[in-house]
Amino acid sequence: MAVRKNRNRRRRRRGRFGFLYKLLSFLVIFAAILMGCVAFFRVNQVVVTGNSRYSAQEVIAASGVELGDNLFLVNRPQTAQSILRKLPYVENAVPVHRLPDTVELHITECTPAAALRFEGSWWLLDARGKLLEQGEKSITEGLPEVRGLHPVEPGVGEWLKVDITEQTKLDGLRYLLTALDGRGMAQGVTDFIDLSASNVIRFGYGEELTVAVPMEGNFDLRVYSLQQTLETFAQQGETVAGTLELTYGDAQARLLTERWLPS
Repeated sequence: MAVRKNRNRRRRRRGRFGFLYKLLSFLVIFAAILMGCVAFFRVNQVVVTGNSRYSAQEVIAASGVELGDNLFLVNRPQTAQSILRKLPYVENAVPVHRLPDTVELHITECTPAAALRFEGSWWLLDARGKLLEQGEKSITEGLPEVRGLHPVEPGVGEWLKVDITEQTKLDGLRYLLTALDGRGMAQGVTDFIDLSASNVIRFGYGEELTVAVPMEGNFDLRVYSLQQTLETFAQQGETVAGTLELTYGDAQARLLTERWLPS
């Protein structure tokens, strides 16, 4: 019995040492792999795609990624946020690791959709309400002027903020611009987007038309109705001029011969 007990103890002891040996071997192998990654997977190339307004060098500088950095230690969320913070015209940034030595920076740039005047300066904003640039009147060429909104502490690269009493107007502006952009019609908006009324948005479209839509509601449906109306007139060989009111129901449009213009 004593011999059998000693044998069992030796087996258990060998089992424990075997487990510790396997664990130690795993840790050694893991450390070797980690050291190999740190030593060998260095960034030797940074590639930028999707850029037009900014040069590749500007995007790389904004990202903070440098040649010689360890590929696996490049923090992708942090890199993306750095680009978005430093380059206002970037809408989205996606860093990608490409073995063995490349970081790809895929960016999407914003497009100015309208201009806003505030305290003697002009501000450009995209369809989502992001302020892209501040400057003189010359930067607004070809863009409609937003009327009836008063920015609160605007800053380049920040989202347009207004007083709570104007929040519904700002939301309406963003929904309208997004719906127009979604149907490829944003470029047709001309001259002005007027938010001075409490329940209606009026904006110029083309050279001779003013469009009126409700301040709240289904903007996708309103823009679709505008698109259908314009296509119907085009098929008939007629020019749409005056004031097109899309405020009387989901699928109703009324064209007035007199064009509404802001005072």
